[in-house]
Amino acid sequence: MLNIPKAPMNWTLPELADLDALNPAALRARLQQRLDGKTKPLGSLGQIEALALRLGLILGTEAPQLQQPQLLVCAADHGLAAQGVSAYPSEVTAQMVLNFLAGGAAVSVLARQHGLALTVLDCGVRAELPAHPALRDCKVAPGSADSSLQPAMSAAQCRAALGHGAAAVRSLPGNALLLGEMGIGNTSAAALLLARLGGVPIEDCTGAGTGLDAAGVQRKTAVLRAVLQRHAQAQEPLDALAALGGFEIAALVGAVLEAAAQRRVIVVDGFITGAAVLVAARLRPALLQRCVFAHCGAERGHARLLELLGAEPLLRLGLRLGEGSGAALAWPLLVSACALLEQMASFESAGVSQSVSR
Repeated sequence: MLNIPKAPMNWTLPELADLDALNPAALRARLQQRLDGKTKPLGSLGQIEALALRLGLILGTEAPQLQQPQLLVCAADHGLAAQGVSAYPSEVTAQMVLNFLAGGAAVSVLARQHGLALTVLDCGVRAELPAHPALRDCKVAPGSADSSLQPAMSAAQCRAALGHGAAAVRSLPGNALLLGEMGIGNTSAAALLLARLGGVPIEDCTGAGTGLDAAGVQRKTAVLRAVLQRHAQAQEPLDALAALGGFEIAALVGAVLEAAAQRRVIVVDGFITGAAVLVAARLRPALLQRCVFAHCGAERGHARLLELLGAEPLLRLGLRLGEGSGAALAWPLLVSACALLEQMASFESAGVSQSVSR
């Protein structure tokens, strides 16, 4: 397993506080009692009630408030894209990052609509990007290596990307982090990580990505199977991440670990950000208690990934865009869950009779 040193980045894998230290059983009971006392039949708000309870547990309060939400999009290119695993050329990664910064991408529109601060990390885009207030230069290298020929990252590169993600979170305010990504070829890296760390057959992990046809998916699956065979020795989470992942996925792993250590609400977007959470959860399982899974997308493997993580997604809209778009679309549900918990009247305060079966 890779060693993550304290120097020179002054960052190490954080020891996550156990929720038991905050007596979650008592807090859970108080939250549930508060939800049950609202003017509604028991459980009638369905998954929103479970969401409100989870937010209260993450933030350690009966009255959770979401403050200064941050949408962090990590971007990088993948050497494996040279093997034809994507319907789009690698140049699109840089072009889409510029689109994010110009405000024209789906995630940019949704971030504006919902008041989410958007930050883009250039973790390894194969182009020089102009300076922008929302862009941070965290370029480890101009794209990861072709994992069909060699490890995608060296140990040092993996450490650097992990550190950049953690440092970005430390520098951002707020108590909620929404995850996003951009990188042509990164559904392949996510599929590889799911197959390796989740024990899922590669054909069940591999989908159309940016729009491959059936024949393209078959070719992609064959390439990924060969990659897994080449890196058969990379079994531990960080070994697998270095061999199979990309710079943006590694940065997301670091960001998730740091956000969990800070007890931020982590809103997981789609397949690629979910793969980063899978890696992080193999290192610190308790962080899954801090995660809200935004949606189940159309990319093959996403449903299997969510099942593996024991996650219940908020939305099922057939999304397969990435960028953090699903996390942004789900965000209003988190806001509503907190508002209902805080503002909805109880039977006692409203003078409404309760069910006789209570």
